[in-house]
Amino acid sequence: MDDHHIARNTVRELLTAHAIRICGEAADGQQALDQVRALNPELVLLDINMPVMNGIQAAFEIRRIAPGTKILFFTVQEYTPEAEAAVRLLGADGFICKSAAGTQLIPALKRLLKTD
Repeated sequence: MDDHHIARNTVRELLTAHAIRICGEAADGQQALDQVRALNPELVLLDINMPVMNGIQAAFEIRRIAPGTKILFFTVQEYTPEAEAAVRLLGADGFICKSAAGTQLIPALKRLLKTD
């Protein structure tokens, strides 16, 4: 879930290259909720800064409607004490800064999805 098409394409290519299946995409928080309802994904990769409904609000709703779905924030924001508090409060499963995508994203996804 990311409001930038290029970011979604880049992540899709990276995940596909590592044999991680993608069941849907969304450009804003409301679309993210609609996709979660329709697809019941195992994990949601969620940007924080999105239109219509931001990632924090979307994570809260996702946790409410699909408590078993894992949430990994993937955002340009740096991991600050405030971000850590939001992750804990929402029961999110992790936080990856986009600048660290090349080294941290795939290992984090494999850990959460329990794949090798």
